[in-house]
Amino acid sequence: MDSAIILVFFLGYLAIVFEHPLRLDKTVPALIMAAVAWALLALGFHYGLLSVVDTHEHIYSLVGAHDAHGEGHHLAEEGFNNTLLHHLGKTAEILIFLIGAMTIVEIIDLHRGFEVLKSYVKTKSKRKLLWIVGILGFILSAIIDNLTATIVLVTLLRKIVPDKKERLWFVALIVIAANAGGAWSPIGDVTTTMLWIGNKVSAAGLIEYLVLPSIACFVVPFVIAAYFMKPFRGEITLDVNENIQAGKLLSSQTMLFLGLGAIVFVPVFKTVTHLPPYLGMMLSLGVVWLVSEYIHPEEDFSHSRREMYSAHKALSRIEMSSILFFLGILMAVAALESLVYATVIRDGAEVQVGTLRYVAEVLDRVIPNQDVVVILLGFASAIIDNVPLVAASMGMYEMPMDSKLWHFIAYSAGTGGSMLIIGSAAGVAAMGMERIDFIWYLRKIAWLALVGFLAGAAVFLAITAVFHS
Repeated sequence: MDSAIILVFFLGYLAIVFEHPLRLDKTVPALIMAAVAWALLALGFHYGLLSVVDTHEHIYSLVGAHDAHGEGHHLAEEGFNNTLLHHLGKTAEILIFLIGAMTIVEIIDLHRGFEVLKSYVKTKSKRKLLWIVGILGFILSAIIDNLTATIVLVTLLRKIVPDKKERLWFVALIVIAANAGGAWSPIGDVTTTMLWIGNKVSAAGLIEYLVLPSIACFVVPFVIAAYFMKPFRGEITLDVNENIQAGKLLSSQTMLFLGLGAIVFVPVFKTVTHLPPYLGMMLSLGVVWLVSEYIHPEEDFSHSRREMYSAHKALSRIEMSSILFFLGILMAVAALESLVYATVIRDGAEVQVGTLRYVAEVLDRVIPNQDVVVILLGFASAIIDNVPLVAASMGMYEMPMDSKLWHFIAYSAGTGGSMLIIGSAAGVAAMGMERIDFIWYLRKIAWLALVGFLAGAAVFLAITAVFHS
């Protein structure tokens, strides 16, 4: 039965990896994989064929239990149900947080708040433009997440760089900047949000340990591109006198700064109250929603046009398939984490562990250096979605909050995806919006992303060597 559960996960994972050749939304295999894995886990548990382990390493089993009304039987079933509810609760925290953040970003976009960013671009120099959009991408991704930042800046570049061949180079570098910027912020990437909500890292610890490596990951490729690569020499055709006000509304600037401030407020809320981040996001969404109900986007604003700028409209624009994908993949990984797979020797005694913990034990034996394992995780995230990789790593290791391992995982999973255009949500978004060719990115940009990734990793290892010496 345990082999069947692992096989289901493996086949589902393959379907997710090859979603483009299969022409199948990755949400479909993620949902099926999660439901079937838990169904097999439940059947195996109730027929006494396997055991489950909760997050506190308590083992629950019906093996050898014959009395359906016995206390042991009841406690085991309760343990199984509580394990399922615990994983669902932790997953729901992440999903509620993401829904709140995505809604705030959509409200900003409805009020054309991102049009305000165009006022920062007043240059014809390709080199200066590269640095401007790169810095914007690095900062924005730390606030509104790397995916949204990429979409905003690609839209902006379409209005600034009319030549698609020229624009592709800028877009490709934005992917690197956005992923680097998202790695040091608890709200900048889904994986850092998962680690933050899972109490693996703190907001302050993430910033302290990762801001310099992330800057290195961003700056090194941009220095090479800006000063040594031909596509970023010379000038572009840019109408610097373009009327910026034309695309803005009366509410654009207000909603931009209110929305960004509301998202940034969430880590502050968690630090002050010690409550889960999703509660802070609910408060922020409520405030932004409240303001959006009464603000006037236009001079002659009528009640009939209110729906165009309402939070209800923003909610309808949220990509629910992404939310359901996260639900499926996180619950599928939770099933693997809960399945008791093998026995290991710990402190001279035999201990039963879940599948993911067993994988961690095997990796420690084969590759004793955890830094090498995490760097390999970064390379793997360029090929495989980093969400399940990080979810799996959270189930593999037991380390205290803000340990070196969690910070390095956050960096590697967040920035390693830049090495392939399909390796991150930001890259996939850019690929879809600009029809970027996979081979073109592999030949022209992948090496830059690799250099940035290794530079940031070197800075991180140097910082931790000093701090932990």
